[in-house]
Amino acid sequence: MSQRRDDPDGALMIRVEARDADALAELYDRHAARLLGLARRILGEGGEAEEVLQEVFLFAWRAAAAYDPTRGNVLTWLLIATRSRAIDRIRSRKSAARTGARSLEELGADPPAADDVERASGDRQWEVICRTAVGELPGDQRKVLELAYFEGLTQQEIADQTATPLGTVKTRARLGLMKLRERLRPYMRSGSDAP
Repeated sequence: MSQRRDDPDGALMIRVEARDADALAELYDRHAARLLGLARRILGEGGEAEEVLQEVFLFAWRAAAAYDPTRGNVLTWLLIATRSRAIDRIRSRKSAARTGARSLEELGADPPAADDVERASGDRQWEVICRTAVGELPGDQRKVLELAYFEGLTQQEIADQTATPLGTVKTRARLGLMKLRERLRPYMRSGSDAP
């Protein structure tokens, strides 16, 4: 209990556990922007990210007693909850735009609609660069990354779905990410070519 009192978030969690709504509001003020940013990175800019944020703080209210400071700080606990809920949303989406997309090649090729033509052009150029880099990966590495990032599967789920040993899936993901980082490094340095 003393560990929770030593840091501001831990002290807030004690108060949330005691059903202090002001403490939850303060926790929200401290971390909502960061959690919303994570949800938007996973889900996009739509209203789903805001819904996930609400779910996370409802979870914090209901499960405050389950928070264990020995397993990580409050922000980490909230980030994990946000990521889990956002990935659950991706898995349960039934919208026609996402249904059936199994690879980068199958995703729509239309340029993003934006008022700022220059920004849209830059975004489109960056998308082409990324698609090209992913397309150059060996098929087994590309498949693992597509399943992880576009379908939200865990490495264990990828191993189960592809009947591949978990260690092999982990190696393919790591090698694929390393190759992507190397191929995209020249664009990342300039800062102007990447978002």
